[in-house]
Amino acid sequence: MARHLSDQNLRSISHLCVSSKRSLPQKPTGASFRPFRKGSVVHKTNQKFNWGVKLSVVDQSQQSSKVELKQMVDFLYEDLPHLFDDQGIDRTMYDDQVKFLDPITKHDTISGYLFNINLLKKLFNPDFVLHHVKQTGPYEITTRWTMVMKFVLLPWKPELVFTGTSVMGINPKTQKFCSHVDFWDSIEKNDYFSLEGLLDVVRQLRFYKTPELESPKYQILKRTANYEVRKYHPFVVVETTGDKLSGSTGFNDVAGYIFGKNSGAEKIPMTTPVFTQAFDAEKSKIAIQIVLPMEKNMNSLPNPNQDTLGLRKMEGGIAAVSKFSGKPLEDVVRQKERALRSALIRDGLKPKEGCMLARYNDPGRTWSFIMRNEVLVWLEDFTLE
Repeated sequence: MARHLSDQNLRSISHLCVSSKRSLPQKPTGASFRPFRKGSVVHKTNQKFNWGVKLSVVDQSQQSSKVELKQMVDFLYEDLPHLFDDQGIDRTMYDDQVKFLDPITKHDTISGYLFNINLLKKLFNPDFVLHHVKQTGPYEITTRWTMVMKFVLLPWKPELVFTGTSVMGINPKTQKFCSHVDFWDSIEKNDYFSLEGLLDVVRQLRFYKTPELESPKYQILKRTANYEVRKYHPFVVVETTGDKLSGSTGFNDVAGYIFGKNSGAEKIPMTTPVFTQAFDAEKSKIAIQIVLPMEKNMNSLPNPNQDTLGLRKMEGGIAAVSKFSGKPLEDVVRQKERALRSALIRDGLKPKEGCMLARYNDPGRTWSFIMRNEVLVWLEDFTLE
């Protein structure tokens, strides 16, 4: 989310680089999610957007050069997906004195900008997803993205997730990009050098034990300081009745199904996580579930031998997720769910009733402090701005 740049940072931007005061974000075309209602997090974010990212004191009304913003928007849609691949971005569309700034790094030239990209590529093997690109001013384009990185220098290769926006300033004289300012969703203070940003990186370096097994596919849309918003693809589970969120009642039955106790005596590969799902706010109805491999569908799966077991297709959708370590005791899980719901409501989101606990580890074989657990709450609506 865009934050106000410090006066020192503003003065460092070249007078040729013009970026207008931030206007209210426009609804992206082709959005697949319903917009927030009034009072949602987007409106709160707009207040910060309106502080502005003004990269020059030049009176824009005096600029005579016409910038073809639509062409530059189309260019970014095509070019930015190559940010970390072998093709790379087209450096000819950037001024030699391009200004790059994020919460922990800054560069003043195209060479420094490209050096930063190559360093991230070598150390983190980033997976970059561009969500949308739109004009936000006469000489400004804003992109929204997700970047997932693995720190290859550490033996456990921790996964670091960053989501946010990049404000791209355009030089009207050269018709090229002259500034690139990143804002992370996970922190409040985005100015360089942000101690909050550095701590955000360090916290993500911690070790979680995650089995090398198949798990449901999802895309991270947004990561805040308290939770991730994910778009889950559909998946199939075998399930039976459980007793509580942290419970294991019924696990032997669903595990037996994948070990061959089914109509075809078929052994099905193990996956992760094991879910327990509460269908209502009172937790009066609980199911324990094992996810089945993605290549399986309802037509290709053998029938359960037990009447208490069932197969169900989970349609996926948008979920907010809070990750935590340690033994997922019932009181701990419920406290995590309450904290997640409070954060979502505070941010203007509408969580659905019920929740899910995802357990990725065998508790008999994993130290509690490196266990990976997640609480999921499905959302009524969500849009990326």
